[in-house]
Amino acid sequence: MFAIAPATGKANLSAAQLKLLAGKARWIFRVGEAGFPTVPTIAITRGAWEALQAERSRKDTRLRTHWIACLFKLVSGDAKAPPLTVRTSAARHNGGLMNARTGLVPPSSPEDSVDPSRPLARAIKNAFDSYGFGQAWAGPRQEDDRARQIVLVQATADGELEQFLTRNAVTGGLGPAPVDGSPLPRLPTGIDALVSLLDAKAGRHMTCLVAIKNGKVSFVSARGIQAAPAAELEAAVDRVARKVWSAQNAVSRVDPARLAQLLHPRLRSTEGVAPIATGLGVSPGAASGVIVFNPEDAARLRARGKHCILVVNETGPADIEGMKAATGILTARGGMSSHAGVIARITGKPCVAGVRTLFVDAAELVCRIGDRELRSGDRITIDGSDGNVYAGVLPLAQPHIGGAMGTLLGWSDASRTIEVRTNAETVESGRTALSFGAEGIGLARSEHMFFSPERMVALRRLILSEDEDDRARALHGLVDFQTGDYSALFATMKGLPVTVRLFDPPLHEFLPRTDEDIEETAHSLGLAVRALRLRLERIAEVNPMLGHRGVRLAITYPEILQMQMQALMAGVRAASETQAEPVIVEVMVPFVSTVSEVAWVRDKVNDIVANSGLLRSGRVQFSFGTMIELPRACLRAGEIAPMVDFFSFGTNDLTQTTFGISRDDAPTFLAAYQRKGIYERDPFVSIDEKGVGELIALAIQRGRASNPGLKIGICGEHAGDPASLRFFSGLGIDYVSCSPYRVPVARLTLAQALA
Repeated sequence: MFAIAPATGKANLSAAQLKLLAGKARWIFRVGEAGFPTVPTIAITRGAWEALQAERSRKDTRLRTHWIACLFKLVSGDAKAPPLTVRTSAARHNGGLMNARTGLVPPSSPEDSVDPSRPLARAIKNAFDSYGFGQAWAGPRQEDDRARQIVLVQATADGELEQFLTRNAVTGGLGPAPVDGSPLPRLPTGIDALVSLLDAKAGRHMTCLVAIKNGKVSFVSARGIQAAPAAELEAAVDRVARKVWSAQNAVSRVDPARLAQLLHPRLRSTEGVAPIATGLGVSPGAASGVIVFNPEDAARLRARGKHCILVVNETGPADIEGMKAATGILTARGGMSSHAGVIARITGKPCVAGVRTLFVDAAELVCRIGDRELRSGDRITIDGSDGNVYAGVLPLAQPHIGGAMGTLLGWSDASRTIEVRTNAETVESGRTALSFGAEGIGLARSEHMFFSPERMVALRRLILSEDEDDRARALHGLVDFQTGDYSALFATMKGLPVTVRLFDPPLHEFLPRTDEDIEETAHSLGLAVRALRLRLERIAEVNPMLGHRGVRLAITYPEILQMQMQALMAGVRAASETQAEPVIVEVMVPFVSTVSEVAWVRDKVNDIVANSGLLRSGRVQFSFGTMIELPRACLRAGEIAPMVDFFSFGTNDLTQTTFGISRDDAPTFLAAYQRKGIYERDPFVSIDEKGVGELIALAIQRGRASNPGLKIGICGEHAGDPASLRFFSGLGIDYVSCSPYRVPVARLTLAQALA
């Protein structure tokens, strides 16, 4: 029990009392302490209130005497005791808290001040009850937090009450600004000083309540509000311009997760609208459009300038063109690191995946979401930030991006020592990433360069070849494709490093699955449908994610490795002859588990590079490394490190193989695991520090012990997750590589983590 804004004099709070201040109490004390006229206010904790009640049952009065003395601090001199107001003062506002009780009759006797049947004591009891009536509290920490909850008792303000925001909730401009969009009343000039004071003290958007009488302002209370991400960003930069904050203060106070929302459209409001389904929000942003069930229809609508949502059970490489054409993607299966999620984040499309109530019948052009049937042409809205799906078209708010983001990220780069690269295979994605400040490409996935119809035919011809002669003919066309791709990618990066991952797909991802697709593929390859089906059966794998992929392809089909390196060197040559900047190329072999695999591929790669003669020009820088994405590779990192120039951790597969969980099937049970407290969070979203994280730390330690100059990168999807980035920043890594639209998030998070 203590005064935070006494009617006369100043509040003298101890360190322990200052720690108790939360919510409105903190701002009332700060404003009053700064000398601004403030309505007299005292605070009482739940622990003190319960002690008063216990004392009352014992007929004791020592605490009550102190309580009465506190109440008298609301009275000015010899004036009459004013009517009283009781308010909650929570650290976080929620709708269940008691509204302020105003105009309460002051206690007429000491007993009235603690008797819950009397107005003041009843209001205080109700205020404490509203913090969590009926909630179970257990354990010493919870009991202590409960005892520290605060209720405020104020002298009821004399004058007209007015409410306003300290900053505009949409633009971030310094207020006073209206709370609900309605015009502000005429406010006295003293308001500007209060707004500046409160903004400087709180460093966030606030709702402020004042009393105005005869042109004079008295501060009553204030609480923080959630403003639009763009408004928070603009406000942070403005505080630096006003010399309220330093640039480092601004960097540290902006939430990186909310920064991502500035890059995508979002729903303007969902008030009064219930979602028809909920899945996983795997790529942020919102989109509305007509339902389509295949890539061809998506491309057709895009050509007509119409928005569409591609609705499928799951996506694969054959769907890439449709995913690019669609405004958003909705899938019945898959998780954060599924094909749909990865491609959506690369292209900046909103995506909701793993909707368990969704069933798609692509042949009939119909889908069911729960008991609701939707057909091609019906309209839906998806929110890739929270995973909700809505029937019909909901209004969208377009991103509001000004110079504030560039300014803030520029400040963040000044304190950041870990590079931020991007995962990209196309010129378009590379340019997007560069516009967001990427410092190179940390993962260019070779197989993603074949996501077009004519290239898919050539790739399938290679995969389905039955002997070396067939493969040689198939490879001839692929070299030309990739030569141009690599040359364009190096030119786009203008001297920044480009890390090319050698061919790594489980082959099944690129093979036809539906009857229609099989027939089309057979026709394009000049094969009988029956013959194609037999070939598909021969190369089918029971568990392809752990099968014939990665380094295993390079070793069993060395001509594929030869093709890739020929194309890569041709692309390097073309770029080096046309650009002034050097070409920095890093070749990375994936899915290794033994040092002998790495040595075999390294020797083949180095021979091809040496024979190209490109290194003699001095305009090409080359290095060789490996992805570490299997537990055995982590454990044997000390043997592997002397064979390579760098490690890049593929955290998606490392998580999958460490947990023994298929990342595409995980959503079917991970939600239940999280609800029951088995897993604290989805390990495919935020890195598992105790298991996967320990393997990464161990591999870095062993790798650098045997190769002190070893460069370390992270190129899995975790490289765009703020919680994971904070963990990685403590491991001594050199760079992270994430999807283009996550580059700003990584830049800001790493600056905060390393500050």
